Amino acid sequence: MINSEIRYLLRKIVGKEYCIVDVDEVALFLYDETERFLRPQASQECVVVKPENEQEIAEIVKIANSESIPVVVRGGGTGLCGAAIPTYPSIIISMERMNRIVAIDEKNFMIKVQSGITLKGMNALLNQRVNLYFPAKLGEDTAQVGGLVAQNAGGAKVGKHGVMRNNVKGMRVVLSSGDIVSFGGSLKKNNAGYDLMQLMIGSEGTLGIITEVTLQLFSKTNFNSGILVSFDSYTEATEVVNRILRKGITPLTIEYLDRSIAMRTAEYLGEEWPLEKGEVFLLFELSEKNEAELFNASVGIEEVCSRMGVVDYIVLNSIKERNRILEIRSNTYHATKNLLVDSLDISVPPAEIPNLMKHFNHIARKYNAIIDTVGHVGDGNVHNNIYLKNGEVPEYYEDMKVELYQIAISIGGSITGEHGIGKIRNKNLKMQLSKEEIELMRGLKQLFDPKGIMNPDTAIY
Repeated sequence: MINSEIRYLLRKIVGKEYCIVDVDEVALFLYDETERFLRPQASQECVVVKPENEQEIAEIVKIANSESIPVVVRGGGTGLCGAAIPTYPSIIISMERMNRIVAIDEKNFMIKVQSGITLKGMNALLNQRVNLYFPAKLGEDTAQVGGLVAQNAGGAKVGKHGVMRNNVKGMRVVLSSGDIVSFGGSLKKNNAGYDLMQLMIGSEGTLGIITEVTLQLFSKTNFNSGILVSFDSYTEATEVVNRILRKGITPLTIEYLDRSIAMRTAEYLGEEWPLEKGEVFLLFELSEKNEAELFNASVGIEEVCSRMGVVDYIVLNSIKERNRILEIRSNTYHATKNLLVDSLDISVPPAEIPNLMKHFNHIARKYNAIIDTVGHVGDGNVHNNIYLKNGEVPEYYEDMKVELYQIAISIGGSITGEHGIGKIRNKNLKMQLSKEEIELMRGLKQLFDPKGIMNPDTAIY
């Protein structure tokens, strides 16, 4: 229990206005975007604090550590694996007030930000000040940078720039003891000892609290385009992606959508889908250094698509049209969330995507399941959606999920590519990792968090 004395101490640190104890107000911080049939039950006996700086966070954590009270960090609430859901009476640390840009280093193409800033907010400020950008679709626009780092988020624009792990150069962290440490910096290369920063990325709040992040920025380019194509089946569409990548063409975005989910999402947003033919769609976004490279990449994609039996296509030259289609793709989860049991997050080597899709459709037919797929096929990460039946979780769900996980692992894949383990995939982790690997992870958890206060029940038991 978080007693009145602890609440008094928390109020002294952050101020009465920023220490939330009212049950109805606390309830707004208990759940993230995880599907309602999968998410764990949140504890109602929590206190929410909204610190202004990392010194306040350190003081909060020292209290939590001395009293063995769980600490759960709350970012933008866009997570999909229940990592931010407190399952014990906890101190919930909301990062929303820590939303400043600390510094922009144009010479080294770096930006240093507080963890609570959103992708949307960071990019809006960058647009006003410099000719540099950070990929805006590494997760939701409303997601906070610290949360994206803690989850090692991916997204629609990882084809060229990679996931969060590839773009983080430095960070500051509050450990479970309340001590503050710095990892990395503005360096391109650093080989001094174990890379503790990389250990923090994707650790889901279980090893420490990320308070500040240094990110790699990229030069803006005026040579951009997009192509939306359709095929009659996933077989041709997924093979196209592999052939395009083998030609040395690296689009900014390669997104896959089944017709059913594209149509449902367009209707959800009150938009029109531009292609009438075809059962599956591929969206390519291109960003090149000059007009010649853009032209060659576009022609290369069109040639491969033509040889593989493309049935319809449209060139998206205007940024407005590209953003419109990408917005439809980005809202597929929101459009279907209330109908879903689970949106899986399987990742396989990109060349194995056709194989994964074949097995997914075979298993779906076996169970007579309602399914569809969207995904980042350029980097081998797809979201295979399993739907409710008559508003209920179908009896085959667990068996079907396990079969899909087994297929993914057998072809060199993972049960999660970007969403994380959180509190909903713990029991499946042993399918992928050996006993020795899990014990190493437990040892690291014990080293960083001896009392087990940092986001318990998350990622690893």
